[in-house]
Amino acid sequence: MKDQKVLIKYGGNAMVNEQLKKDIAARIKLLQENGRQVILVHGGGPFINKALETAGIKSEFFDGHRHTSIQALQCIETTLKGEVNSSLVNLLNREGLNAVGLSGKDGRMAVAKKRWHLTKDAQGVEKQIDLGQVGELVQVDTLLLDTLLSKGFIPVVTCIASDEEGNDYNINADVFAGKIASALKVDEYIVLTDVDGLYLDFPDPASIIDRISLDELSGYYGSVIRGGMIPKIESCEEALKAGVKKAIILNGTRPDEITDYILNQKKTGTTLTQ
Repeated sequence: MKDQKVLIKYGGNAMVNEQLKKDIAARIKLLQENGRQVILVHGGGPFINKALETAGIKSEFFDGHRHTSIQALQCIETTLKGEVNSSLVNLLNREGLNAVGLSGKDGRMAVAKKRWHLTKDAQGVEKQIDLGQVGELVQVDTLLLDTLLSKGFIPVVTCIASDEEGNDYNINADVFAGKIASALKVDEYIVLTDVDGLYLDFPDPASIIDRISLDELSGYYGSVIRGGMIPKIESCEEALKAGVKKAIILNGTRPDEITDYILNQKKTGTTLTQ
């Protein structure tokens, strides 16, 4: 049991509610006490939005991906590492855990390259969009993570990485988490978001899809899978193809669902399988 790995991608409104943060920390401790090795990967959208607004830097999104100028990247990295990551590490340590704050730059854990986003216009013609200092991961080295996990530490990783030349990039947190989950081949990859799962007809609770296979996903892009859900589902898809056993979309505002799903096998959220 001790070699079972759970990667939790943490984001959304659960990051700004102090009680929810404490509840999630308690759930992570319960997972570790039950033999799971936990990796927490986070973004920080609400904090980034506030920091950029304070700095007078406007944000633009394409299919859920943020355009990032050099000036914006400096602000984003300061916020993610200096504020969000540090506070999560502090919170987990207060819960009695041994958390370690990291980014993809630490130990050359993740190597990035510039990302060019491909999308289609209204006529269905594919076009390429320059997202600025936004990258994608081309290599993940799990040595540092494996070492920390084997010693009982909880890595708390934020989504900044450098390329081979030392240029820094902001990585979409969902994409980043999926890559780390893939490299570690975790047993469960959990994506916490602000909704109960994937809906056929949002927000009708009766339309939540509790289970979906890779073969079924393609038919849902552009209709059921839209906007900010696109990178989340894409990251789950990639993780499953890389050997991750299960990917789960859960509501981060109900932290009990994390342990209910993993420890009690309670049906909740949307499970993606091969």
